[in-house]
Amino acid sequence: MPWLALLAAALLEIAWAIGLKYTHGFTRPWPSVWTLLAMTASMILLAWAARTLPIGTAYAVWTGIGAAGTAILGVYLFNEPLSLARIAGVSLIIGGVLVLRLAS
Repeated sequence: MPWLALLAAALLEIAWAIGLKYTHGFTRPWPSVWTLLAMTASMILLAWAARTLPIGTAYAVWTGIGAAGTAILGVYLFNEPLSLARIAGVSLIIGGVLVLRLAS
């Protein structure tokens, strides 16, 4: 169950990171509200998962999934550049998350 909570927390991290773009610096009310709610829920789920999982593993997996997911969605949603370096970096992040999961 802690791994499912951690996965949900990471998906919410992607949601709030993408949401930041839509808030326009927290000047748009509804995107700001949804982004803050996603932030709060993400942190609560991370904290809950970290009660059981080692904090280093939980935090690294949370940030790894969040960073990789945000980078991937940035390419599709915001036309951010896609390069071999970006693909390699995201691949390394995903690989690191998988190694941490297998090691736990």
